[in-house]
Amino acid sequence: MAQAKYVGTGHADLTRFEWAVNIHRDSYASFVGHHALVSYLALAENESVGRQKYTCLQRMLQPCGLPPVKAEAAAEEEEAR
Repeated sequence: MAQAKYVGTGHADLTRFEWAVNIHRDSYASFVGHHALVSYLALAENESVGRQKYTCLQRMLQPCGLPPVKAEAAAEEEEAR
């Protein structure tokens, strides 16, 4: 029931990586949406507010880096060799 109302709560098959990506993206979205938070980050990093918003938006694309290789894909790759 919570998953229907709150999209970011996840489900039983959610991996640790997917969960971390959701948390990071929610955090960056909150930073961009709340002027006081983005102003604080801009001050701490000695950047302009606009540059800090842009940086947060860019970090939302892959906040935790590349996704890990799944075991199934790795097994198929080994068989192909």
